[in-house]
Amino acid sequence: MSEVNGRKVNYFRRLYIAYLISTGTNTVAGLLNETELPRRTLQDTLKSLSDFEIIIESKGGTKNHSYSLTNWGPIDSKWIQSNNEYIKRIALPERK
Repeated sequence: MSEVNGRKVNYFRRLYIAYLISTGTNTVAGLLNETELPRRTLQDTLKSLSDFEIIIESKGGTKNHSYSLTNWGPIDSKWIQSNNEYIKRIALPERK
């Protein structure tokens, strides 16, 4: 795959994290395990989802904290679902 610019990686990372939350990988531990992102990067990504009107809701306490996706905003969730492997390759370029 050719080199991808940082903006595209960042955008696709947000889409991929939202996709994971919407499909049940909705805890910090689960997201860290699935993405292998540093904790701080994951936290920043979760906070930045609202920049694209993607709304997530936090639930639970410290030990049982989870997220749910309540609104995809202007993003076509069907396209995300159909193209999630492509999105993952862009979002996590360092993973093989």
